[in-house]
Amino acid sequence: MRAATHAKWAAGAAAVVLAASACGGGGGSGGGGESGIVSSSWGDPQNPLEPANTNEVQGGKVLDMIFRGLKRYDPKTGAATNMLAENIETADNQNFTITVKDGWTFSNGEPVTAQSFVDAWNYGANVTNKQNNAPFFGDIAGYDDVHPASGEPKAKTMSGLVVKDARTFTVALDKKFSTWPETLGYQAFSPLPKAFFTDHTAWLDKPIGNGPYTVDSYTKGTGMKLRTWDGYPGPDKAVNGGVDLKVYTDNNTAYTDLISGNLDLVDDVPASQLKNVKNDLGDRYINQPALIIQTLTFPFYDPQWGKAGMEKVRRGISMAINRDEITKQIFRDTRTPAKDWTSPALGEKGGFNPALCGDACTYDPAAAKRLIQEGGGLPGGRMTLTSNVDTGSHRAWMDAVCNSVNNALGQGPVCTVNPVGTFADFRNQQSSYKLTGPFRSGWQADYPLIQNFLQPLYYTGASSNYGKFSDPQFDKLVDEANQEGDPAAAIAKFQDAERILAAQMPAIPLWYQNGSAGYAERLSDVALNQFSVPVYDQIKVS
Repeated sequence: MRAATHAKWAAGAAAVVLAASACGGGGGSGGGGESGIVSSSWGDPQNPLEPANTNEVQGGKVLDMIFRGLKRYDPKTGAATNMLAENIETADNQNFTITVKDGWTFSNGEPVTAQSFVDAWNYGANVTNKQNNAPFFGDIAGYDDVHPASGEPKAKTMSGLVVKDARTFTVALDKKFSTWPETLGYQAFSPLPKAFFTDHTAWLDKPIGNGPYTVDSYTKGTGMKLRTWDGYPGPDKAVNGGVDLKVYTDNNTAYTDLISGNLDLVDDVPASQLKNVKNDLGDRYINQPALIIQTLTFPFYDPQWGKAGMEKVRRGISMAINRDEITKQIFRDTRTPAKDWTSPALGEKGGFNPALCGDACTYDPAAAKRLIQEGGGLPGGRMTLTSNVDTGSHRAWMDAVCNSVNNALGQGPVCTVNPVGTFADFRNQQSSYKLTGPFRSGWQADYPLIQNFLQPLYYTGASSNYGKFSDPQFDKLVDEANQEGDPAAAIAKFQDAERILAAQMPAIPLWYQNGSAGYAERLSDVALNQFSVPVYDQIKVS
């Protein structure tokens, strides 16, 4: 997720950190469970479920059920449509007037007002609150005063946010950003009730939102129960009674539970089951393009990987990876070899360009070996790939990537795998910059814009720039693209920025990932949105 251009860590979160533990699954309200309740596989989020602190997929699934923001991305098309926003007006793409729809409340009965948004955004931006998504507010005037690079903040609120009345507020950006309104469907921009601020600990234990579901209970390492909110005023009311999210640390176990009738929905079909899934599920198997790309990111904070001349080594490693073979043999065409740093789901009009990576994303073992040698070789003669292995069949593809690199170099096991048991543990190591070799950086877009695939991950200081890549020209092009009023011209500048990635290779594009899911016979109207997340509120239970 736009775990990008923004990084925030909740203060005092240790007591409620949603870290994975033990192997989940089995029992409970599976295929033959509680009437009207959907049971679905899940993984414990890395952090508490604050909108401005959640920038990964598992927590995002819950926020998408319990919150609604100014905009919402259409589950079928990805288009940003107004939800709580009645109007978002601007004459210059820098100063915006936002009118909030009347009649919306939080599930505790409190009205959703302009102040609900302004208070939430100021909280998310303030450095003292250590919110992962703080950089998402970095375009608003006064952000630097509440979120300085060092030292204490000079102000508690951003000067660019002004409440005019109960339903109206204005936003002044520090520079023009033509597509800024399109970003407002991201969960970091959700409103917050007063209870979030008056009893923060209680809110973290049981979040209160304004979406179609409420949190009934949560047990770390086991799961979360969400129930339909009958008073939800939105047009997308839930058609089921609720969702039980069950924690699994092995997606093969989740799949087995689905087949045996102990689970209704799996939204991550393991690679080992792809050969069986069509026979097992028939038309209850979903496989569709999604706004997701998998990459290998290099730790530029490690002098050995970030020094001058290593771009040849990084490009050589990319050319040593046989993407075609891996996506066919392991993923059975549920992945597509990557040829740029975005996603085909954007479409070429949206910025996808399969020519941008060029030879650097083409398997050529002879050229790979030559480039690695010319660049001075692997640091210490070895490299280690790191990823969590509890979801996504990551161990299988990491082994395959290492085999491909070892074969290209013809030197035995110079590439090895460092498997991390849980997603939460891996994210903690990644976000604290403790990894010393290439690591997985899967990216699920926060909104369907090319900007979201580039700025959050590669812009200097961006919150999801876990490799700490920095290039002044890349930053300049991204800034110019954001300010460009003509969409086609903006996309062209973003693609120029991508060409810098092709030359420097701070991250190796591996493959574009399809959304995949399987579901039980008692479910109907099951669909994935463009982000590969189940549209839970529209799932019917018979």
